[in-house]
Amino acid sequence: TIVRRGASIGANATILCGITIGKYAMVGAGAVVTKDVKDFSVVIGNPARHYKWVSKYGAILDDSLTCHLTGTEYTIIDNNLIKKK
Repeated sequence: TIVRRGASIGANATILCGITIGKYAMVGAGAVVTKDVKDFSVVIGNPARHYKWVSKYGAILDDSLTCHLTGTEYTIIDNNLIKKK
């Protein structure tokens, strides 16, 4: 199992062997992770499923994919969150 930089795992979460938790991803408390978690993704539930996107600073992104802490804008390309230039 690999936990990338900035990732956060909630209490009592279960992560199966061989799973990668992406950069700055968040795993909700009690989640059961059976698949890799993408960078900047928030996953919850059993089995864990994508819930929302999160910024590098831990702010849940709204529908406009803008971080309310920094004003940084993101876009989704090929189902991955990418910072806009």
